Amino acid sequence: MTLNRDNIKNGLVQEIVREAERLGLLKTLTLEERLESRRRALKDVRPGSDVWVFGYGSLMWNPAFHFAEQRPALCYGYHRRFCLSTPVGRGSPDCPGLILALDRGGSCAGIAFRIEGDRVEEELDVVWQREMVAGSYVPTWVTLRTENGRVPAIAFVINRQTERYAGGLTLEQTARQIAEARGRLGACADYLTNTVAALDQLGIGDGPMHDLMERVLALQGRRK
Repeated sequence: MTLNRDNIKNGLVQEIVREAERLGLLKTLTLEERLESRRRALKDVRPGSDVWVFGYGSLMWNPAFHFAEQRPALCYGYHRRFCLSTPVGRGSPDCPGLILALDRGGSCAGIAFRIEGDRVEEELDVVWQREMVAGSYVPTWVTLRTENGRVPAIAFVINRQTERYAGGLTLEQTARQIAEARGRLGACADYLTNTVAALDQLGIGDGPMHDLMERVLALQGRRK
């Protein structure tokens, strides 16, 4: 199953996550908490202004929201990392997967998406339904460097207080978890390979992601 604009708006992400909540594996945000999170993030944005969103993982190859422009962008102070454990979506309760987040330190190249002012509320609602289901991310304003100048953008940074933060895994542990996990949204390994393909298409060098993919593919080949 692939996430798209329609099934996100129809509550697919909430439906998937509620399965894990019923098993006590995570706690979802209420609608009011999610809306308040978005209000806080936008409190200093003038009504009618455009808003930029930073994509560094699946947003690069499957944004699922409408945008007016996209630019290659570089974010300093954070790096791309498989550091969020998930028992749903790309994993299961018996075999959790890992998904990407921004973790502190270093830099990260990705894509800046510009949402036009008159569509900000509707499109960010789609983004928030997708990213801010269980409070695993902290919506954070960052300054992105692009070929046409710097732009402020919303980026989704890992919430290190969540019990699903998996920042202490070795490369081997990370690779094994990704190689084996699968959920309703597909194989965790596909999430990784799609991200690396997007990086390659953009001409972005990310050695750790490529090293991780090589290790995952090796593990899967050995199992076969």
